[in-house]
Amino acid sequence: MSEAAQEINKLMGLHPKGFDLSLDRITRLLEVLGNPQNRLPRVIHVAGTNGKGSVTAFCRALLEAGGYGVHVHTSPHLVNWHERYRIGLKGGRGQFVDDAVFAEALRRVAEANAGQKITVFEILTAVTFLLFSERPADAAIIEVGLGGRFDATNVIADPAVSVIMPISLDHQPYLGDRVELIAAEKAGIMKPGHAVVIGHQEYDAVLDVLMSTAERLHCPTAVFGQDYMAHEEYGRLVYQDEFGLADLPLPRLPGRHQYANAAAAIRAVKAAGFVVTEAMMEKAMNSVEWPGRLQRLTEGRLIAHAPAGAEIWVDGGHNPGAGEVIAEAMANFEEKQPRPLYLITGMINTKDPVGYFRAFVGLAEKVFCVPIRGSDAMIDPVILSNSAYDAGLVAEPKSTVGEALDAIKEILDPQAPAPRILIGGSLYLVGDVLVDNETPPK
Repeated sequence: MSEAAQEINKLMGLHPKGFDLSLDRITRLLEVLGNPQNRLPRVIHVAGTNGKGSVTAFCRALLEAGGYGVHVHTSPHLVNWHERYRIGLKGGRGQFVDDAVFAEALRRVAEANAGQKITVFEILTAVTFLLFSERPADAAIIEVGLGGRFDATNVIADPAVSVIMPISLDHQPYLGDRVELIAAEKAGIMKPGHAVVIGHQEYDAVLDVLMSTAERLHCPTAVFGQDYMAHEEYGRLVYQDEFGLADLPLPRLPGRHQYANAAAAIRAVKAAGFVVTEAMMEKAMNSVEWPGRLQRLTEGRLIAHAPAGAEIWVDGGHNPGAGEVIAEAMANFEEKQPRPLYLITGMINTKDPVGYFRAFVGLAEKVFCVPIRGSDAMIDPVILSNSAYDAGLVAEPKSTVGEALDAIKEILDPQAPAPRILIGGSLYLVGDVLVDNETPPK
């Protein structure tokens, strides 16, 4: 176990798990630390239900393509805590934080907190600001953990741009049971007079809330489909905004939903005050990466369990909105190359499994439900299988992903094409798979 992981385990023993949405504790702690959140490079602050990680990855790829140093904070991680903190390097690709540096920052923040009531996520957020404020860079991309208004990252008072990605139902106990309530929470990252970029929104009610908030705060606003847009044309990505048009390669990240994510990133980086050239955009579309999101596994230990020639994908999407875009991507794959689709799914009990599974009705042959290692919040595979049945799918519980892969081999029609297998439903499950397959993020 790394030194930083040991420090985090100590903190988890002292402080409650989960979220307690408030800015009081993090504000107190940051004051003791000298308010490092006020000494960051230009901040791109990202909220939303889905697409936060992808737009963050595109923003980073764009800026690094221009030779900028970019700090990046994301959550949760897939395999190691260090993935949450990418330290920017001028003129080159950033690197995950060094373990000794991370451990020392954790100790400094814990000492500053002096044993007072706080959540571990708030401590980790303070670590973000400490690490990023003490290392030079041109930009800091900071992803919200949960919600927006009372998320610990929302002590940022002067963002270069706030980005609101697609909003749908998720985390209802914390954020509300209607999309407009969730939108109001996410809109909380907007700051008076500061630029806002709004990504593609499925719900008019969401867009109404976001626009009314931006207007009330006098925020210059760019909206997908109105002020900027992107679409595929002859196998290329055409991006357009008020500054002009660009003819680009399709993004390296698969799925049509990534066109809108790429567009939001381009517009956000421009709104943050950076010059974005067509050469930067082209390089970014070819270099962008985001592990665990429609990531194809082509080698590794788990592949040995899979049927010969199988196409295996992993994706951490875990709510109905994510299920819809992932199912659309699978349907597009099916249109180009027909294969029977099987799901291997694990989820935690704060999610809506029926809503997630419903997107795959008529597309997936069968679901195999598996546990998530080390999670006391996982949905039991038997109960998860019942949810898949309720959604209209055939399902069966299994003890491991390996067992599920073996089961797919047993039921395959020998005359049928090799299957397409989607492993997902939780970023935690994807993390387990990447560990088992020996393919950690870099």
